[in-house]
Amino acid sequence: MAKKSAVEKNEHRRKLVKNYSGKRSRLKALVSNKELPIEERFAAVLKLAELPRNSAKVRIRNRCEVTGRPRAYYRKLKMSRIALRELGSSGQVPGLVKSSW
Repeated sequence: MAKKSAVEKNEHRRKLVKNYSGKRSRLKALVSNKELPIEERFAAVLKLAELPRNSAKVRIRNRCEVTGRPRAYYRKLKMSRIALRELGSSGQVPGLVKSSW
């Protein structure tokens, strides 16, 4: 199991991303709009910089839903390779046939 504080920190980031996604996307649209004057675009850049850093989607870490492990993560299954192996061995993953020879 991962440290509970690390998992909670990641959940806090997810909430921030959800709260600020609209504002962040509007500001990014202003920044990338070449039709606007440079002063308005620069003001939008400054406002974007004032937002919390953890409200950026890139700061979210993919973690296993079973154990919270941050590495060896399968996106399709939303779990790590170790959790997948354990659940596969016990027959709890539908369609997964684990073989050994």
